[in-house]
Order: sequence, then C-alpha cells, then structure tokens
Amino acid sequence: MKILAFGKIADILRRPEQDIQGPETVAELRIFLEQEYPELKTLRYVIAVDKQIADEEASLSENAEVALLPPFSGG
Repeated sequence: MKILAFGKIADILRRPEQDIQGPETVAELRIFLEQEYPELKTLRYVIAVDKQIADEEASLSENAEVALLPPFSGG
C-alpha cells in the first residue's frame, strides 16, 4: 500500500511517500508505524484510507492509498 505523509509526520518519516506491505487493518498499521517511528506515539494524527477518514478496524488492501494527517485547524 502507498503511505502518504503530510506536515510534521512527513518530517518524522523523512519522506512524504513510501510503499509498505503487511498491515491488514488501520490499527495494525498504526502499531507498525509507531514501532518504526517512535515519535509518532506522542503525535495526534488521523489515518485516511482511499481519501476517507478510517477507524481503527478498517481493512487495508495491498493497493490502498493511506494518508497520515496531522492535526489541522480551520479558518
């Protein structure tokens, strides 16, 4: 699946885009990412799958596009 990172998250991952395999749910992906990048554990962020905000139980396909979105404010 393709991971797209924005804002501070892209800085933590050291790149805005990467491909990974393995996690089957959003919860598994969050665990994987927070093990690889411990700084994410202290950051609030939302995960969107195929342009839809996803809950932790959402399934991930191998060709999913996953966005890691930092907190943002409206204006």
